[in-house]
Amino acid sequence: MTQKPASRIVHINGWPGTGKLTVGRLLAKRLGVRLIDNHMLLNPAEALFARSNPLHASLRGQIRRVVFDHAVRTDPAESFVFTDALSDDEDDSAMFSWYLDLAAARGADLVAVLLDCAPEENARRLISPGRSEALKLTDTARLQQLRANYKLLRGLAEHTVEIDTTDFSPEQTTARILAHIGV
Repeated sequence: MTQKPASRIVHINGWPGTGKLTVGRLLAKRLGVRLIDNHMLLNPAEALFARSNPLHASLRGQIRRVVFDHAVRTDPAESFVFTDALSDDEDDSAMFSWYLDLAAARGADLVAVLLDCAPEENARRLISPGRSEALKLTDTARLQQLRANYKLLRGLAEHTVEIDTTDFSPEQTTARILAHIGV
C-alpha cells in the first residue's frame, strides 16, 4: 500500500521585491499545493485603512487568525506555500510562531525559505509593473530604510534554505527549493 506524503508547509520570507509571489506561484504549481500570499492577508486592511491607523493592524490580525484557524481544519494531506516579509523584530518573530503552530497542529513538515537579493536588484524589482496595482510596496526609499534597520527573520524552522535570487530566474530559484526539499 502506498502511503500519502506528509503535509508540508513552505514559508517563503523575503524583502518586498525579492520574488516571493512569483516563486511561490511556481512552487505551488509544481507541488500541486495551495498558495497563500501575504497580500491575501494584508490587502483588505490596506484597502480600508492607512498603516498608521490602529484598525489596519487590528483587521490584519483578525484576517490572519481566521485564515490560520481554517487552515488547521483543511484535509490533513493538504499542503501550503505561504509568502511573508518578516524581519528579526519581536513582533515578526511572534508572527512566525503562527507557522510553527500550524505545522504542529497539522503534523506537517515546515520548510522555511529565505529569499534575498542585492539591494540594487531589489530596488529595481520593487518598481516593476503591476506591483502598485496589487497594493505592494513600490517606495524604494522605504525599502532602503527597511533593509538598513532590520534583518530578515531566519533560522526558526528545523528545515531552512537561504537563496540569493540576484542572479537567478524565478524558475531557477524554484528548482533550488525543490531540490532542498527533495522533490
